[in-house]
Amino acid sequence: MDLSRRFSVVRDPVHGDIYLSHEELALLDTREMQRLRGIKQLGSADLVFPGARHSRFEHSIGTVHLSQAIVDATQRAAGEAPREQLRIGPEETRVIRAAALVHDITHIPYGHHVEDQAGLMHRHDSPYRYERMLGVQTEIGTALEKLGLRKDVLGVLCPEGHGQAAVPAYWRQINSDTICSDILDYLQRDAYFTGLKIGIDPRLVSHFKVDRASGNLYIDLAKHSLLREDILSEIVRMLEARYYFSERVYYHHAKVAAGALVARAVELALRDKLVDEEDFYSATDDSALDLLDRAGERGSPSTGRRIRSLVQRYRDRRLPKRACVFPRQQNEGAQAELVARYFALEGHAARTAVEQRIEDLVRFATGRDVEVMVVCPARKMQLKEAATHVRWPGEDGLRPLSEHSARVPRLADLERAYRDLWKFYVFAATDEPALLKRVGEIAAGEFPGARNLYSA
Repeated sequence: MDLSRRFSVVRDPVHGDIYLSHEELALLDTREMQRLRGIKQLGSADLVFPGARHSRFEHSIGTVHLSQAIVDATQRAAGEAPREQLRIGPEETRVIRAAALVHDITHIPYGHHVEDQAGLMHRHDSPYRYERMLGVQTEIGTALEKLGLRKDVLGVLCPEGHGQAAVPAYWRQINSDTICSDILDYLQRDAYFTGLKIGIDPRLVSHFKVDRASGNLYIDLAKHSLLREDILSEIVRMLEARYYFSERVYYHHAKVAAGALVARAVELALRDKLVDEEDFYSATDDSALDLLDRAGERGSPSTGRRIRSLVQRYRDRRLPKRACVFPRQQNEGAQAELVARYFALEGHAARTAVEQRIEDLVRFATGRDVEVMVVCPARKMQLKEAATHVRWPGEDGLRPLSEHSARVPRLADLERAYRDLWKFYVFAATDEPALLKRVGEIAAGEFPGARNLYSA
């Protein structure tokens, strides 16, 4: 950290004192960054874990703190071996910290359900979203421009090869890799606020280095030509923690059901042009629900009633119930076809058609109207392979950790376990057990070759 610059101290419940430069405080004071106070880090998870109401605002600050910790580690390493390792300069650090601070700025309320799952909008990490949010027409874009940081920050945040400024690989890797400041903060923060017990040894950060030859950030697993089993063990523990949270929190069925309610309301409002995608770019969790309520008031009687009902069910925590569940372990043969047919934007028409058919059949069989929601996750469940570079003893150069899976069998085990979290759901917005059971019976027949394991 450049001590010649002025810093202020922010007290954080996870990391303690965090030092922010006055430049960074100016970025925090923009309208776009302040909006993140109203975006919960875990979306609807607080309906399952009541304490999980922490926001992307404090996560952004924590990510800056851990980015600096990684930079400090690389500085110490470069001092010991300057011929092999790069030293990160003060101006580079300004860019890395600014990118860490604004890396979540494009997130919208319930975005993972609306963008990733349903495919209704541009993804938050797309060049379009970053360029729009960090353009000079916004307060944050103007502030970055005045600081001379905007182009480089866009270069860090946008995927390589999308017309942004070319930046060193390690600028990106510090904030966006399998092991990086982002994931190291949110795992610890999510654990703190959900009350789940995990431990991330802070010593893991101290083993980062920047390779002079390739420009890659890496973790050194070699010492005196021997494997550092302690550091490798900490890496695996961190990846296990990410799996643990995916299983317990990120893909909890009630969280998925709550997200499906909001996504359906957004889908109906977009379909009838009652809202635009860009309306959500400046919204918070609460204002997005208000936006949907107002859209329902302007819609046709049938659509408006559906939208308002969905929003009210979310607010009252009357979540849709599982009518069918098709787990991957019992549906390996059917999974590929289900994903190809029903996932994200490409599967929107097929999802809508099968939902309508199930609703029609239920109405014919029972005389009742029931809102049906099909949820098809990505095949890899947002799995991030262990792409962080490592130096393995006895080998020249660096390779991603995933290429050493034969030597670290737990890596392959974790990847398999992660893929087995996949479940294809049919939800029904009813609180009546008999009606839910009938929906499940009818829905199961709409997916031939797939095996429903859930008994309502």
